Amino acid sequence: MVPGDDAIWLAQLRRGSAEHCVLALLRHGEKYGFDLARTLTDGAGLIASEGTIYPLLARLRRNGLVATTWRESVEGPPRRYYRLTKAGERALSDFIPQWQQFREAVDKILDEVPSI
Repeated sequence: MVPGDDAIWLAQLRRGSAEHCVLALLRHGEKYGFDLARTLTDGAGLIASEGTIYPLLARLRRNGLVATTWRESVEGPPRRYYRLTKAGERALSDFIPQWQQFREAVDKILDEVPSI
């Protein structure tokens, strides 16, 4: 591994899992985009900034995994809320066992590596 590559592989891991994390956050009901961004940045570090959530949400919408509705807000302009579609529910259901298997495989290998 080349020094400085940490940011690259971490970005790739985030990119590969962030979409499914959004789907998981929506499985219990619709959410406002800013709330999703805050959850994914605060502590979790799954997205780099709030600005990166909107292209991700647009991609999920184009792919039919989420649907949106606009609502008036007393705090400013109308807000777009996101909710899972049936296709989004299936995508999340398909992803969960695959992620668990992947995570367990990585954890097993990492657990076998002696401490440095």
